[in-house]
Amino acid sequence: MYDWLIVGAGFAGSVLAERLANERNERILLIDRRNHIGGNAYDRFDEHGLLIHQYGPHIFHTNAKQIFDYLSRFTQWRFYEHRVLAEVDGLLVPIPINLDTVNKLYGLHLTSEQLQDWFAGRAEKVGEIKTSEDVVVSVVGRELYEKFFRGYTRKQWGLDPSELDKSVTSRVPTRTNRDDRYFGDEFQFMPRHGYTRMFEKMVSHPNIHVMTQTDYQDVRYAIPHRRVIFTGPIDEYFDFRFGKLPYRSLRFEHVTLDKPLHQPVGVVNYPQTHDYTRVTEYKHLTGQEHAKTALTYEYPSAVGDPYYPIPKPENQALFKKYERLALATPNVWFVGRLATYRYYNMDQIVGQALATFRRINETLPLRTESPPALPISAKTTALAS
Repeated sequence: MYDWLIVGAGFAGSVLAERLANERNERILLIDRRNHIGGNAYDRFDEHGLLIHQYGPHIFHTNAKQIFDYLSRFTQWRFYEHRVLAEVDGLLVPIPINLDTVNKLYGLHLTSEQLQDWFAGRAEKVGEIKTSEDVVVSVVGRELYEKFFRGYTRKQWGLDPSELDKSVTSRVPTRTNRDDRYFGDEFQFMPRHGYTRMFEKMVSHPNIHVMTQTDYQDVRYAIPHRRVIFTGPIDEYFDFRFGKLPYRSLRFEHVTLDKPLHQPVGVVNYPQTHDYTRVTEYKHLTGQEHAKTALTYEYPSAVGDPYYPIPKPENQALFKKYERLALATPNVWFVGRLATYRYYNMDQIVGQALATFRRINETLPLRTESPPALPISAKTTALAS
């Protein structure tokens, strides 16, 4: 009898498994339908010995010292400030848009103060900011919106920005200085030995039994457990009772080139050309020294694994139906991006998982007897090959 069956070995599931095992000495069965732990943050060494992210780039950044300190128990860090360029009108310019972006694109020599006036002269007056298009045109005007945002968003989401909630483009700031960092958070680091090694340490407690290539339905009734933490798609848990929640997916093309470096920064976006949205070169992120370099091309797709909840009012209304079912389901906690149908950064998922643990710890009494230790043969851990 396990105290907890945790479905999904990504950030949400792994953090909760670690907390419940270490703080409450409870027995955990942690499962994942993929053949590895780490969720979408899983990284591995390819056949050339290059460390790559299997599901596209994952850049850790946070302003929450508590979350950074928590993860620091399981990894050392490599300082890394992420920078992104966009290929626009045949030029590589910084994104988010900043002073250098505008000056290079238009052959100008504006100061920061002049750029504020330059933006103001092009911004469109929008009565109420509702859509992703509204967000951008109200700040920088329609021309830059067309160059940087519309094409990229249409590729990424399969929808025009005018059809998407304002939250999509609100995530990307506009700057009037020369700050070319993609994020402005206080803590910007990468796990020194990769995400997978961090997850392995996180779930190494003897009370945690890990089973990969295992679907929830395979063990739901076969393996006794008291409670469930579900981090998969909430509509799937309820057998799609009200219909499927829409997601946007991605297809990844991993390429190795026989040269030390290919592009000047970790990620280059392509808002105007190509079917792919961006190209990632991992050696910028990892600091790895190698004669070759590894790239990933990202192709958005309407089919495949669920990555991005599509932020439209009708989708949120459908999720609310499932949320009401979830709230009425005893002994099951729904945690994470797929279970709450919301896009979260990695640090936000960790924060949500830690907050969920605190609620569990406050509401559920501790068992008085100690659980028997799991046999060594029962422990499994996915290794990056």
